[in-house]
Amino acid sequence: MAKVHANGIDIDYELTGSGPPLLLIAGLGYGRWQWHMVIPGLAEHFQVVAFDNRGAGGTDKPDGPYTVQMLAADTAGLLDALGIRRAHVLGHSMGGFIAQQLVLTRPDLVDRLILASTNFGGPNHVPVTPVALAAMMDRSGDVLDVVRRGIAVAAAPGFSEAHPELLQELVAYRLGNPVPPAQYQAQMAVGLGLLGAESCFEHRLAAIQSPTLIFFGEHDQVVPPANAELLARAIPHSTVRILAEAGHIWMIERPAAAVAEIARFLER
Repeated sequence: MAKVHANGIDIDYELTGSGPPLLLIAGLGYGRWQWHMVIPGLAEHFQVVAFDNRGAGGTDKPDGPYTVQMLAADTAGLLDALGIRRAHVLGHSMGGFIAQQLVLTRPDLVDRLILASTNFGGPNHVPVTPVALAAMMDRSGDVLDVVRRGIAVAAAPGFSEAHPELLQELVAYRLGNPVPPAQYQAQMAVGLGLLGAESCFEHRLAAIQSPTLIFFGEHDQVVPPANAELLARAIPHSTVRILAEAGHIWMIERPAAAVAEIARFLER
């Protein structure tokens, strides 16, 4: 673990492996721990750069609101501070918003792009499923109940029952590394700020020149995989891969299969 100062904050990051740089951008409420099951496999092919977004983990947690422009500037600042002139970029969920903003404002930094379990915002994307939304809004019971409900909709059906050890690991992480409520709301504002037709990415994505992989879990209820085809229509030089038997947190559900798909695309 190490820190750099960029865009006015200290950013906590780690480098693993060697080869072409691969930047991993985490989703809402997660730090770089989100990637811990895929980093070893990816590090056999790439120099993996994983970091905590503003508001999470060991990175500074200033008051919000946060915007996608702000978090993309954090990300660009990290790469610049590390002397990485160009990297493959993988953004998951909220991290996919950051990756879209990064490639549009700093295309010089992005080699190949992977947009995972994300959408382009605006009125034309496919929203969260009612089941997932209900689980995300239900704050009844104790903290453990809330966490378990969230994991149940983030993973494919039956995952929690089939892998109790991974469920326990996820629960322990969520309970041991909470994002402060104000900062969680500030991160949520990143996506909310993209809901308008004028602020979303939909009509800007044709400018992307990086070869792009659009990557989803088959059973994603948080960001339905129907968004994959919408992104593919908007982005030139893009391909879609849907990972079977996985949901929104595919990097924990099926890490080996995910590594294989990611490496195959990046090394093509």
